[in-house]
Amino acid sequence: MKNRIAEISRRTSETDIFCRLDLDGTGICQIETGVGFFDHVLESFARHGKFDLILKCAGDLKTGAHHSIEDCALVLGESFKKAAGEKIGIERFGFEKISAEEILPMDEAIAFLAADFSGRPFLKFAAKFKNEKVADFPTEMVAHFLQSFSVAAGLNLHAKIDGENDHHQIEVLFKSLGRVLRKILKISGAKIPSTKGSL
Repeated sequence: MKNRIAEISRRTSETDIFCRLDLDGTGICQIETGVGFFDHVLESFARHGKFDLILKCAGDLKTGAHHSIEDCALVLGESFKKAAGEKIGIERFGFEKISAEEILPMDEAIAFLAADFSGRPFLKFAAKFKNEKVADFPTEMVAHFLQSFSVAAGLNLHAKIDGENDHHQIEVLFKSLGRVLRKILKISGAKIPSTKGSL
């Protein structure tokens, strides 16, 4: 199996981003987005997904965190798509064998995720947040991050989180997303897992 690594740089008038992703890493990460809570959950994402990830973003934070979070999601999604290549031998679907979902708890919060690396992006997301922000991270950006990531990666993602604490809900979501992607991208065969012959 060749190295499944992607490097992507993206520069606009709003953000300057560099990403290096190794799908077969150990969870080593260097995250610097300028948005502290976003860095925190992305570190959890990489560690629990066991991806080696460097993600550095210089964004126009004077206007808020929106552009930085959105553009990081696009670059990260594109990196997963590029690193996966033709997706030969991957599991494709991410769920527990005893259930149709990845279920992950964190204190009072719980996340339910199911995904398909089908090349057909789709997001169904359900959550209720009590606050407009967790630290410097707008809670409305959770859905926007997932949407942008799913489109850029070509990922079909169903996600639901429940809990009382917004911090816990968002963090358990990112941890679960990392675990689901690890399952999806695990090499378990030698063929593209589709009757169409491509994904």
